[in-house]
Amino acid sequence: MAWYRQLHWQIIIGLILGTIYGVLAAAQGWGGFVSDWVAPFGTIFINGLKLIAVPLILASLVTGVASLSDLKKLSRIGGKTIGIYIATTAVAVTLGLFIVNALDPGLAVPQEMRAELEAEYATDAEGRMASAANAEARGPLQVLVDLVPDNFFAAITAGTRLFGGDGFSNEASTLQVVFVSLLLGIGLIQVPPERAKPLLSVFESLNDVVIKLVDVIMLMAPVGVFALIAATITSLAGDDVGRIIALLGALGYYCIAVLAGLALHTLITYPLMLRVFTPMKLGTFFSGIGPAQLVAFSTSSSGATLPVTMERCEEKLGVSEEVSSFVLPLGATINMDGTALYQAVAAVFIAQALGMDLSIAAQLTIVLTAVLASIGTAAVPGAGIIMLVIILQSVNVPAEGIALILGVDRILDMVRTVTNVTGDATVATIVASTEGQLNIPDPSVDTDRLVAVA
Repeated sequence: MAWYRQLHWQIIIGLILGTIYGVLAAAQGWGGFVSDWVAPFGTIFINGLKLIAVPLILASLVTGVASLSDLKKLSRIGGKTIGIYIATTAVAVTLGLFIVNALDPGLAVPQEMRAELEAEYATDAEGRMASAANAEARGPLQVLVDLVPDNFFAAITAGTRLFGGDGFSNEASTLQVVFVSLLLGIGLIQVPPERAKPLLSVFESLNDVVIKLVDVIMLMAPVGVFALIAATITSLAGDDVGRIIALLGALGYYCIAVLAGLALHTLITYPLMLRVFTPMKLGTFFSGIGPAQLVAFSTSSSGATLPVTMERCEEKLGVSEEVSSFVLPLGATINMDGTALYQAVAAVFIAQALGMDLSIAAQLTIVLTAVLASIGTAAVPGAGIIMLVIILQSVNVPAEGIALILGVDRILDMVRTVTNVTGDATVATIVASTEGQLNIPDPSVDTDRLVAVA
């Protein structure tokens, strides 16, 4: 099969062409044209993924939990999954703190540029701070209250309005969808098999249909990625490419610190875990998960990428449906390694830029808060940047400092989402291997049904 017919190459071509066109459009002042005639194709692609994300979480978790047969098995796999997720997040935060302390990027920001950034993004920063204040005002146990919805159907429909990035713009949360799904699955385990079978068949059929729809929606992936990247560049640059260059010049050292941490975590931490706990070759893993990483990069949403992640893990990595249907939806909700690492780097960077020294105790507070935030982010209105405000306040750093980093946050968000998705796939592969449910496909056999449909 010709290389250009393979999905990941088509997406890469779309990404490259979108970047070139976005820079050209910004230089030529075509921002309005891109917004009106190009960006909508990216929106359509994301909406298609969002459309099936919540049904997929519901169907896959219900069938996944029900297939575990007994609560002991559910407890074992669930405990293993959550434990690994928390451990990798702690490693990510620690790695981020090590890098930011070694590079001291905050000391490289000129005073005049610091003032310009604070002035330019002051309004946006105030809005994020207000959202963070509302989140804190709800009390420490509000996350648990939000976890349990008072209306089954409201929880499911509210979940469909989420996925605006790796954070949420709605008072509801996918954690509610996860909770409802787990509860239904546990209920099905407790019911006699002959009574549970009709309802279970409905969810199994829904899960199969949604997976098939992934094939259809991914036919648009190259065009969607092209549009998303072009729109992102023109929205950041306006009609002046120099604006992005100026931002990267002022915050380049900060960006390098974040990207270095994300790269090390993605290319060293995860591969080491795979080598130790699974027989999978790294080339097989990264080639298998590649399309999901590219979609994550272009959409900046782990949730929207979930359908692609699940399909690639099952078909290209050999993760059993029983494991993937439980581990991956849970990971898309609570596993935010990239976001947690970024929050650690950003918090120390802002403190450095403002001339503040953070003690060891303060940085340990960042580790604890960021790890907990990676689980609770979905229940907080507004995304990882809002949790960053709370982290800053926990170590007595002025929250107004987030104005310094808002200009490049969209760029970094794309990369940290790749880390989040890669982490989900890594943990799913490890859990499947330890459960004896990893069946690595023969690389000589082409099982890429996406390409076959194309």
